[in-house]
Amino acid sequence: FLGDKALDGYSKKKYVCKLLFIFLLGHDIDFGHMEAVNLLSSNRYTEKQIGYLFISVLVNSNSELIRLINNAIKNDLASRNPTFMGLALHCIANVGSREMAEAFAGEIPKILVAGDTMDSVKQSAALCLLRLYRTSPDLVPMGDWTSRVVHLLNDQHLGVVTAATSLITTLAQKNPEEFKTSVSLAVSRLSRIVTSASTDLQDYTYYFVPAPWLSVKLLRLLQCYPPPEDPAVRGRLTECLETILNKAQEPPKSKKVQHSNAKNAVLFEAISLIIHHDSEPNLLVRACNQLGQFLQHRETNLRYLALESMCTLASSEFSHEAVKTHIETVINALKTERDVSVRQRAVDLLYAMCDRSNAQQIVAEMLNYLETADYSIREEIVLKVAILAEKYAVDYTWYVDTILNLIRIAGDYVSEEVWYRVIQIVINRDDVQGYAAKTVFEALQAPACHENLVKVGGYILGEFGNLIAGDPRSSPLIQFNLLHSKFHLCSVPTRALLLSTYIKFVNLFPEIKTTIQDVLRSDSQLKNADVELQQRAVEYLRLSTIASTDILATVLEEMPPFPERESSILAKLKKKKGPGTVTDLEEIKKERSSDMNGSAEPASVNASAVSTPSPSADLLGLGAAPLTNSAPPPSSSGSLLVDVFSDSASAVAPLAPGSDDNFASPDLASSEVVSEEPADTVHDADELFHKFVCKNNGVLFENQLLQIGLKSEFRQNLGRMFIFYGNKTSTQFLNFTPTVICSDDLQPNILKCSTNCLFFGVLDGGAQVQQVVNIECVSDFMEAPILNIQFRYGGTFQNLSVKLPITLNKFFQPTEMSSQDFFQRWKQLSNPKQEVQNIFKAKHPMDAEITKAKIIGFGSALLEEVDPNPANFVGAGIIHTKTTQIGCLLRLEPNLQAQV
Repeated sequence: FLGDKALDGYSKKKYVCKLLFIFLLGHDIDFGHMEAVNLLSSNRYTEKQIGYLFISVLVNSNSELIRLINNAIKNDLASRNPTFMGLALHCIANVGSREMAEAFAGEIPKILVAGDTMDSVKQSAALCLLRLYRTSPDLVPMGDWTSRVVHLLNDQHLGVVTAATSLITTLAQKNPEEFKTSVSLAVSRLSRIVTSASTDLQDYTYYFVPAPWLSVKLLRLLQCYPPPEDPAVRGRLTECLETILNKAQEPPKSKKVQHSNAKNAVLFEAISLIIHHDSEPNLLVRACNQLGQFLQHRETNLRYLALESMCTLASSEFSHEAVKTHIETVINALKTERDVSVRQRAVDLLYAMCDRSNAQQIVAEMLNYLETADYSIREEIVLKVAILAEKYAVDYTWYVDTILNLIRIAGDYVSEEVWYRVIQIVINRDDVQGYAAKTVFEALQAPACHENLVKVGGYILGEFGNLIAGDPRSSPLIQFNLLHSKFHLCSVPTRALLLSTYIKFVNLFPEIKTTIQDVLRSDSQLKNADVELQQRAVEYLRLSTIASTDILATVLEEMPPFPERESSILAKLKKKKGPGTVTDLEEIKKERSSDMNGSAEPASVNASAVSTPSPSADLLGLGAAPLTNSAPPPSSSGSLLVDVFSDSASAVAPLAPGSDDNFASPDLASSEVVSEEPADTVHDADELFHKFVCKNNGVLFENQLLQIGLKSEFRQNLGRMFIFYGNKTSTQFLNFTPTVICSDDLQPNILKCSTNCLFFGVLDGGAQVQQVVNIECVSDFMEAPILNIQFRYGGTFQNLSVKLPITLNKFFQPTEMSSQDFFQRWKQLSNPKQEVQNIFKAKHPMDAEITKAKIIGFGSALLEEVDPNPANFVGAGIIHTKTTQIGCLLRLEPNLQAQV
């Protein structure tokens, strides 16, 4: 390059090629870059090609030559020479740097949609733009070209259509509204491909399958959207999918593997689209039957894909029963399949298809497989067995047997969450405690017991050992000796638990108190090297020595039932596998009504600083915050589903992103067609609204699509309301937008509401999100705000409105006063506007305890022994607004004879 003789283009190309080869051999090249850039200005294709190749491989974005390179690329893009334009576009895509995106992201869309651009250049431009969008999506501007690029799906050149489909699919995932017109065009193009003969698309037919890659890409594009709203388009798409399923049943036109691969690629993508739409029962069942045929196919990949797709089908209400018909085939695959990944998918499918009708069979088969299962998937199988055994346990003795068998078979893989859960359920269910104590006692008699079994046995016998102590074979001393025989074999945490069991025995069985004290008094305990064991031994020995029987009974009384929360096992499985486990939303009907106004000290309300609850808790109970190992976590007594209305902070779902106000005028009209389904249930929501007058937590609205739950807290003139939206279907809600609407009379001088959520966007099937509303009472009010929810489900626009239960009594603070003060103030309220009297018929039996609870729930203090007539109820409280405090007195005089 530095010789006296000037090099011609051919020589430059030759030497640059040699440099490129030297670089490929692993040597650094720090010269010759300028010569490669000079080749870009050549008019010869071969020289320009080598120049672009060298730059694509060697030149980085920080190079000083980048400006010269960009100028050469711009010249080639403007040349309108299709060969040179193709080379320039390939170079941009190969480098794909942010600097390239900044320089050319505005020009490439113009080339793509220009009417005089050659087909080969359009292909390159579409793929080049796709590359830039993937690396720097913020630099690719959306504009007029987006509506024009959609029409490339109608292009006569299938290569252009294939490239454009890849681009549109990626863009539609981020901007679905911009490209929603592509649905009808994609269906039209797909229909032409599916119904064509292999000879019609000869250049794009692969082993007798017409345009398989384009078909797959079009089917993936359609999965970005719900089913088409236009009946004609929807019908045409259904015909396409039926045709694909029909072709799968036809005998193969070639015995070569390429033919079956291409044919099955289109089939599996079509099944994925059917599952995504989840709206055509006939197609779902046909897809399930087709996948069932693949379960016994000789090709391992097909068996794997069939099992994976059927896992998703099992969550659909339309195809769940069809999936269950293949249970024997799946169990056989679990036993005989040689590939571990296929066996793992079989386990997933058994878990997904399990319900009350087949739970015992599936759990038994999974336990049998567990004995020989690969070590890599044992922990996951253990979690799934534990979840299924609890979720579908009709007889909890079966549940206890199953978990103990689980510990016996795979004790090393039984996590603390599993045995914690056993403890929780046994403590919460009186009917199983005696059986659990008897069963663990018998299990502990085995010569070799896993440490987790010792933990379960120690805990249960310490709580309920007295239930089996009447049998001479399980007398108190035998129970103690059995547990203590395992003591020296256990780790420090288990020994600590056993010491707690021993002190529990002191309370349960006074006759063996001396024996236990001797153990606690031994040097191995009092002088133990572990400080935890030493401290427990010292404290328990002292407690058993100086405490009276009554004090011991109080300190060591039976554990109370755990508060109802979610199962930590399901949280662990979700963390291990990721979201996607489908649970039955119908089981979340339980609600608590005991949380009354003023019954607890609510957190201070601040619109600018709302505390963020655990990001892993949700309405379906699929992700609790991790729990410490010091004690078993709280539990539900019969369900894996969390009660979102529990007092625990971890029962609150994650805050949705965003902090802007989300208010609109009270005009609820919409220009779109509104589904009549929510309108049918708004009346029911109004009835539920009145139930919230005396309670703060519960389900505000529910139909077959959506569940809305509330958890509220109020203090003085401030309040905070958590609104939970649960998608009860397996289909996404698109454009999900909840809006709190205050009328002109309410805001802003009477009732101020601010919310942290402006737009949720997509609400996945079986998922739940939360909205937080902060409330301030400025002055007294009569109306309630309106909660309006709009979303798209299955292509249909849904619009519903319910009243938010924000009433004046929510800002009541109870006040205690004597009988004299009450009646003195009552007499002072002589102004007609200061007193209201109403006589009404009782709608329910007049129970005194229920009436007291209602008055307390209303917000006032219940004043006992104030009214001379003991049958009357008296209450007092203060309504707090921002500017004033208004005292209120209440008297309720029931007439039991007249029921008024």
